[in-house]
Formats: sequence, structure tokens, C-alpha cells
Amino acid sequence: MTCDRKFSRYNFPIYSRCPALVVIKGVWRRSVMRELPVGYDVEFDPPLERKYECPICLMALRNAIQTPCGHRFCKTCIEKSIRDTGQRCPVDNEMLLEDQLFPDNFAKREILSLTVRCPNTGCSDKMELRHLENHLAQCPFATVPCPQCQESVRKTYLEEHKTIECRRKLMSCPDCVATFPYEEMELHEQQCPFANITCQYCDLELIRDQIDSHCDTDCPKAPIACTFSTFGCKERMQRHNLAQHMQEFTQMHMRYMAEFVRCLSLNGTTPKSLYALGPSVASDEQGATSASSSYKGTASGSCGPCPVSDEMQRIRDMDGRLVKQDHQLRELIILEDTRVGQIAQLQKRVAVLEETVKELEAQQGHGIFIWRLRGFSAHLRNQEAGLPVVEHSPGFYTGRPGYKLCLRLHLQTPKAPRCSNYISLFVHTMQGVFDEQLSWPFQGTIRLAILDQGPNALHHMEVMETNPDLQAFRKPTIQRNPKGFGYVTFLHLHQLNQRNFVKDDILLIRCEVTPRFDIFQREAPTVQPRGPEASRD
Repeated sequence: MTCDRKFSRYNFPIYSRCPALVVIKGVWRRSVMRELPVGYDVEFDPPLERKYECPICLMALRNAIQTPCGHRFCKTCIEKSIRDTGQRCPVDNEMLLEDQLFPDNFAKREILSLTVRCPNTGCSDKMELRHLENHLAQCPFATVPCPQCQESVRKTYLEEHKTIECRRKLMSCPDCVATFPYEEMELHEQQCPFANITCQYCDLELIRDQIDSHCDTDCPKAPIACTFSTFGCKERMQRHNLAQHMQEFTQMHMRYMAEFVRCLSLNGTTPKSLYALGPSVASDEQGATSASSSYKGTASGSCGPCPVSDEMQRIRDMDGRLVKQDHQLRELIILEDTRVGQIAQLQKRVAVLEETVKELEAQQGHGIFIWRLRGFSAHLRNQEAGLPVVEHSPGFYTGRPGYKLCLRLHLQTPKAPRCSNYISLFVHTMQGVFDEQLSWPFQGTIRLAILDQGPNALHHMEVMETNPDLQAFRKPTIQRNPKGFGYVTFLHLHQLNQRNFVKDDILLIRCEVTPRFDIFQREAPTVQPRGPEASRD
């Protein structure tokens, strides 16, 4: 029962003198009365008679009080009116003192005997008004606040809500066994040390604690410095390209090493190129520099070069190892190239076989195709955000031989003109293996349906006849005809919740196509075509 309706029934001029009731431009508003125990705000069945309504709060009389002038009010309402607006009857403006009021027990008994409906959503019980309070205490549809998230939930669903739906329910991480509220799951997944994450370089899946070590030592695509960076090489590359770099720049690396040893043997100083790489690299050579300086201090004052037999021997050993590694790397590179070529050929063959299998499967439906559109909730979230949602189904054939078709689904955005929040569904012709054997343009009957996945199976179906004059049904010149034919307003999104159209986050769309030359008529539900509402796109 709304205040606007009641005000139109009690449009007394005297109301404008009662500040307990505020009338602004014809709109009734209760101000201070909201906090007081006014009349019974419940739904009566049959509707409440006017004689049992309080003229002040416009609800059923609670603790009915009668005045000497014969009007009835709620006890709280009339006492408040007399104290705040003066000792006058709010209906006829007669003088009225508070001690002149007397209880109307007859009206009270009559009102408590009236039948009311339970105010809880989902409950259809009826009872006398005097029993309503006891019913509400036991009503299975009554709501209580969840102790975890404070959301209002039915009493009977409270335990299920706390364990399944509550955003503050406790979750356990399957990786690290830590517990946290459900709403913090995403934050925990970003920080869990045992969660599986993908290497940013090679896409290998590892736990978070291993990723740093993997990138530092094992990842074949991680960027690293050349092994000879200590001697002056500034090149950086992916780890798996290091062998090729070492092979191509062997002579350059040897020159770097020779320059390093020459500088070390002549003046005992570290080459500038080492310091350019940073203090950590230069410190590695500090011991060698100190040893060389110490040797010079003990030698005679001759100006000839210092003995460097140890350094030269080290260079010869490293050179031998480099030559051996070069041979090994050449063999590995040849093997790797051969393996990569074989894998590429196998991948091409697999791709061809997959396409062949898909094409054969598409030919087995005999004109009946069911499109399983998975992850539909993500599409709905994008639609609510105003993002364009367009999905194309796999291709299917009307028979063998037959025409090749596909479906296109649009979720119209909330701001789309004339078709906001609608599911649009269209049919497109595609290039198929039997096109040269068929007659064009395509002609026949197309039945489109979004399937109800509940027990009642109340599908939403539309039927349309092809129009040979439209480009949508002509022989396609590219893989998929850009022009389609179907319904811009096939199904409103709010109807998805009225039936079980979406189950396990999957929307099922059925298309049955009967070409005009098909002599085998299939049995199908009788559905009248929508006619002029079918449109091309």
C-alpha cells in the first residue's frame, strides 16, 4: 500500500495544518511518524476497508482510538497530532482534548481478525493479523543478517550461504594450505609462494618461489650477458642463443682476453672495460691486480716485461676448452635445427588433420547444429560494461552434400538504440566443399532456438524463411559471407533468469536448417514465423 494512493483517497483540506504530515506538490511524505509505532503496514487479503484505516498514517489502525466526533485513529498517531499540532481533530478540525480519547476495542478486535499475507518474499501463507507476529518468528522465508558479511539471508539458507555464497567465508589455498576470506582470494593468488605461475620468457609453469632461480640459471629465453663480459664483451642475448654467439665471436673474445692480459702484465691495472661493467665485476679482478703489483715490488728495477707464464698457460687452457666447446656446440646446433624442422612438419600435419576432422564432423549433423557457448557469464559482464560482444559459431553443413553455415551472436549493450540488452542471432553462409554442386542462392527454412536446460524444456524458438533476393543467401566469395540474416531482438537478457537458459555457465543455441530441395521433412515443433521482425545484417 503506497502513500500516493492513500493520499488521493484522503485529500482533506485540513491536512495542510498538520505538520506531522508533509504535503509538497501533491506528494505525501511521512516525516517524524516514521520512527513511531504507527499503524499495521501489511498486505490484507481481501484489501483493508476504508473504515479501518488511520487518516494520519494511512495504514491499518493499531490500538484503535475513537474521538467524540466519531473518527478513529491509531493511538500513537492521534496523541502525537494533539501534542504537536494543537487540540484539534485532524479530520474535521473540531476541538479535541487528549483525555477525551477512548479505546475502540470493537474495531481493535475486528482488525486483528482480518486476514493478512506474510510480508516475507516467497511465502504465500495467510493468517489473522493477531497471529502474524508468531508466524514471522517461525517463517522459513524470514531473513536474518549473515554473521560473517552482514548480508540479509533467509534463515533456512543461512548455513548454505555461509559455506557457499558468503564473500567472507573462509577459503583454504590448495597450494600453501593458508586460510583467508573468499573476497581476498585474488590478492592471495597474486602472493602465494607455492602458486603455479608462468615464466615471462619461456611460458614454463613453475611455483612462484622457483621462478627467480629458473630465470637466473635455467630459462632458455631469459636475457643474459655474454660469458666474456668480464673481459669487455657487452652483448646481451637469450640464454639459448649464447652458444651461437660464442661460436660467431670467438676471435673477438680472444682479442678481449689478450688485451686484458696485456694490460695486466704491463702495468698491473685492470682494463677500463671491466669498470664500465660495474664495481662487482671489477672487484673480481682485484685479487689478480694486487698479486701482479706485489710481484713487481719484489722484482729488479729493469724496464722489461714481467713474467706471465702462469697467465699464458691459463689462456692456452681456455683456448683448448673453447675449441672443444665449439665442436660440441656445432653438433648440438645441427641436432637442434633437425629437431625443430621435424617438429614444424609434425605440427603442420596435425593442423591439417584437425581441420579435416572438424570438416567431417560439421557434415554429420544433417542440418541440425547445437552451439555450446561456454563462459557466458564473462560475456554478460562485458555487455554490462558496454563492451561489444560478438561470437561466431563453428561452421556446420545442412547435409552431405549441403550448404555450409555458421551462427553469429551479439549481446547488445545497454545503450544500443532500440535493441538495448537484447540477444541478437544471425545466420551466415560459408564457403564449403560442396558449393559447386549446389544451387544458389540458398533457399529453405531456418529454425533458431535458445534451449531451456531445465526439466520443463520451454525453449525460445523462432522460424524464418530465406529470401533469395538478399545477399546473405548468395554464394559466398570469401570464407564467410559478411552479410547475415536473423533477429536483432531475438531474446531479452532479463528472460535468461526466468528459465534455465544458462546452466553451468553454458548457453545452448540450436539451429535446424531445411534446404528447399531436401525431400526428407523433419519433424519439428510448430512455431509461427515472426515474419517482418526477421532482419538482415
